Amino acid sequence: MGFKDIFKKSFIQGFTRYDATPENIIVVFVIASFFALYIFFAYRLLTRRTFYSKSFNIALPALVLITAGVILTIQSSVVISLGMVGALSIVRFRTAVKDPLDLVFLFWAISTGIICGAGLAQISCLLAFVLTFALFVLDRLPVAKAPKILMVSGGRYDLEGEIMALVEKHCKYFTVKSRAFSNGKINMVVEIRAKNDSELLQEVAALSDVTSSTILAHDGEVTY
Repeated sequence: MGFKDIFKKSFIQGFTRYDATPENIIVVFVIASFFALYIFFAYRLLTRRTFYSKSFNIALPALVLITAGVILTIQSSVVISLGMVGALSIVRFRTAVKDPLDLVFLFWAISTGIICGAGLAQISCLLAFVLTFALFVLDRLPVAKAPKILMVSGGRYDLEGEIMALVEKHCKYFTVKSRAFSNGKINMVVEIRAKNDSELLQEVAALSDVTSSTILAHDGEVTY
């Protein structure tokens, strides 16, 4: 028997001798369940309410347990692992991700399942602590103030100049998002970052022929 045959035999035996006792499997799933619940509550607390999805949050702990089961199965046999690679390669996911933060939790759930399935629970514990702390701190850093939306409707076309004069007076940052003219009326939407929203709204509403004026806050992307 040559070195090549010895290497092949030891390599295959290394995968087929996995000690998949019921006690070990139960311990792995108990630990994975603990971290799955932790990710469930972390997503519920840290994600923004605008993009919160209950179904996605339920899928995260399920994904941890499924991944842990897959890793346990792969460790039991190299043949099964190759079969799973082939089976999973044909799966296509087309669900749109609304918030980039959802990708973080998605990879967190998958990574936790892999780590728990490999029997390295201490790494999952450290990962959970560091990631939760980082997300909590970064989410509360005052990076930039979100702009607001000014919506104005009026009864004459030349109101745009008067409106923009007031916007320039009260805002350091502004940009016109849309303007529409129809039957002698004007509708404008302006993204603003005003010093005092109430004063701006009162002065715009006081203009002649202004029928309505509204300032809306939104949870979209922040403009620098």
